[in-house]
Amino acid sequence: MNLEAIQENLPLYLSGALATFELLVISLLLGLLIAVPLGVLRSLRGSWISRVIWVYTYVFRGTPMLVQLFLIYYGLAQFEAVRESFAWPWLSSAWFCACLSFVLNTGAYTTEIIAGSIRALPAGEIEAAKSLGMSRWVMFRRIVLPSALRRSLPAYSNEAIFMLHGTSLASIVTIMDLTGAARQVNSTYYIPFEAFITAAVFYFLMTLSLVALFHKAEARWLKPLMPR
Repeated sequence: MNLEAIQENLPLYLSGALATFELLVISLLLGLLIAVPLGVLRSLRGSWISRVIWVYTYVFRGTPMLVQLFLIYYGLAQFEAVRESFAWPWLSSAWFCACLSFVLNTGAYTTEIIAGSIRALPAGEIEAAKSLGMSRWVMFRRIVLPSALRRSLPAYSNEAIFMLHGTSLASIVTIMDLTGAARQVNSTYYIPFEAFITAAVFYFLMTLSLVALFHKAEARWLKPLMPR
């Protein structure tokens, strides 16, 4: 095993890990930001807007994220109207296209997670809020949404981990993330095992950190809601 090459390229791996972390944080934060209102609207049964949101979530959950990334980064560039539009400076950026693809993808999954948690709330919590004379907006803001977000933590933790692993696709569009660093080391030294096992160790450590973080969040916010 060529461990010397790995040691020499540790700064490259650390830089790639930082890029991976930035992609993950941007994707999860913006994805959650759009998923909360969409999840609330998606939980309204029978409304036309719920059906529109269902189309969005169905499309992004029903197609591979790699295909979505290719369509955004490579596909849109073939249209002259896009290249001449004000959005072209952003759409020609690999970083922006990767973030946009990841945000839309995780936003779709998180929307359904939140909507499902809202629908699964115990009827007693809703009845108690109504008995206190709360309006529908106040009930959603103070009772329904906080409770649903807490109950969605286990499912959302899985989505965050899947998103961490999904960021490895960014290397395909020239972003030097962890997987991109491993590919560069392999192409330079022809050591695929050492190059990619090192990236796997970094991903594993980041996954363990995410799991520990969500376990603490569940212990603080979800455990008090569980029946004793």
